[in-house]
Amino acid sequence: MATTLLKGTAFLTGAASGIGRAAALGLAKYGIKRLALADINRSNLLATSETIKAQYANIEIEAIELDVRDAEAVESSVLQAVKRFGSIDIGVNVAGIEGSGKRTDECEDVDWTKVMDVNLNGVWRCQKAQVRAMMKQKDLGPRRGRGNIINVASMYGLIGTPSEIPASAYVASKHGVVGLTKSDATVYASHGIRINAICPGYVKTPLLQALAANGAMNSEIAKTPMKRMADVEEIADCIVFLASPMASFMTGSSLLADGGYTIN
Repeated sequence: MATTLLKGTAFLTGAASGIGRAAALGLAKYGIKRLALADINRSNLLATSETIKAQYANIEIEAIELDVRDAEAVESSVLQAVKRFGSIDIGVNVAGIEGSGKRTDECEDVDWTKVMDVNLNGVWRCQKAQVRAMMKQKDLGPRRGRGNIINVASMYGLIGTPSEIPASAYVASKHGVVGLTKSDATVYASHGIRINAICPGYVKTPLLQALAANGAMNSEIAKTPMKRMADVEEIADCIVFLASPMASFMTGSSLLADGGYTIN
C-alpha cells in the first residue's frame, strides 16, 4: 500500500531498468501520483510503466522516449510533463552508461565523448530544464520549496577506480555530476530548490550481476565491508529519502550508499 511521504509530480530519467526502474517504483510506493518516466529504450520503458500501473491503479504516468544527449528533446520532455501534470516537484536524473572501460591511452575520443555526453552533459541538460520549470512554481515552504532534484552519481564520483578497473571517462563524468550538484545547489537554495546527489557503490544491475556470476566481482565485493552488492531497491530508498521532506535541510550533499567501500 502506498504512503504519502511524497507528494506532487516526479520526472525521472533512466526509468527502463536498474536503479531508474526501482526508483520509479519507489516514488510510486511512497505517494507520488503523477510520474513522467523517460528513457531511450521505449519497450522497457513501457514495461516499467505497466508494472507500476499494475501495482498502483490510481497513478498517472507519462512515458517519454528520450535521449538525454538531445538538448531540445530534454527541454520538450520536461515541458510535456508540466503541460500534462502542472508541475515538476521532484526530478531524478538516473540515465547513464558505463562506457568502454578502456585505459586513457587506449580510449578513443568517441568513447570519451559519449560517456561524458550521457553521464554529465545529460544530467546537466535535465537539471537545467527541471530548474527552469521549478523556478516558475510556487514556493511551498521550507519542507517542500519549489522542488528538489536528485542526481545519480557514483562512489566513483568521489574516488578513483582500482588500477585493474580502468574507467577514466566514467569516473570523470561522475565527479562532474557531484561538482554540478554542489555548484547548482548553492545557486538555487535561496530559490527554494534543493539539489543532491546519490553515490551508489556496487549494485545488482544486470551488468554487475553477470560479472559477479563469473567471479569477476569477487575481489571488489571482498573490499566492501558489508561483503555484498546493493539491491536496486536499497538505492531507490535513498533516492526517496532525498526526495522527501525528511531531507529538507539537505542540499549539495553526495549521499554515499556503498556498503562501506570508501571508508578506507
